[in-house]
Amino acid sequence: MISIPIMAILFLPIILGMHDLYHWTHEEAVANDELLQKKEVYLNAVFFTIRAIVYFSIWFLLAWTLYRTSLKQDEGHNEKYTEKMKKISAPGMVIFALTFTFAAFDWLMSLDPHWYSTIYGLYVYAGSFLSFIAFMVIIGLALRKKGFLTDAFTVEHYHDLGKFLFGFTIFWGYMGFSQYFLIWYANIPEETIWYAHRWEGNWSILTMVLVFGHFVVPFIVLMLRSVKRNFTTLKILAYWILLMHFIDLYWLVFPTFSKHGFVFSWIDIATFLAIGGIFLWYFWYKYFGAAMVTINDPRLQKSMELVN
Repeated sequence: MISIPIMAILFLPIILGMHDLYHWTHEEAVANDELLQKKEVYLNAVFFTIRAIVYFSIWFLLAWTLYRTSLKQDEGHNEKYTEKMKKISAPGMVIFALTFTFAAFDWLMSLDPHWYSTIYGLYVYAGSFLSFIAFMVIIGLALRKKGFLTDAFTVEHYHDLGKFLFGFTIFWGYMGFSQYFLIWYANIPEETIWYAHRWEGNWSILTMVLVFGHFVVPFIVLMLRSVKRNFTTLKILAYWILLMHFIDLYWLVFPTFSKHGFVFSWIDIATFLAIGGIFLWYFWYKYFGAAMVTINDPRLQKSMELVN
């Protein structure tokens, strides 16, 4: 719930500017392309907009319901609140995974409507979840530095978050390699062209940065138990993973518009800082508007006593 309404508002420029972003919105292009004609039932401006509204609505309803129920639980323990959140969370995870996958297809993969991959949604999801865990580490350590959550959020919890970072680094790498390997092995021109664009010019440098920076380095470093229990190294690695995720998203999007090489522009960084700044402002605003921990959660004490 924290930022979904704001992100929905910030999505409006994409809706308004889809003609400049998406090749399949050009009527003359569709009229002269048999493949785009077959995909027109799904890839059209009206259905694209409807799907985006559905995605944001589902995400908001799931988050809002869990958030409000958690706040009610803070006011006084009632088992029905715990059961309600369990009943929402179980199907909610499946619904979120499906809608996120289709959002990845719509917003990112359809930038190149002639190319497709059934693994693409999982690849984007793996990278996004990995960056979310990294964000949790950074926020938790920032609060700890100010003297907050020192008892509820212990080194044992950071150790577990380090395990998640390690696990989803492997999962992201596995999804990326699986997608690449199947396309490379089949060697079908309309599939390999997507990777060929990401190997032209200096895109090859960015591709190798992702291989080593997004997978090899975190994989090797996070194998060490000491890293997962050291706040300084874990924080540095979390920032590193967020940087790699930014590069990953850049690598997914920009070769469509600049096939022979990339040139970082000030607007790339400015956009990231602007949207990120709005998100962080609203995040902190909402975060300090309620209890930092789920006060009356029946499992809170057991969580605080966690030992790896």
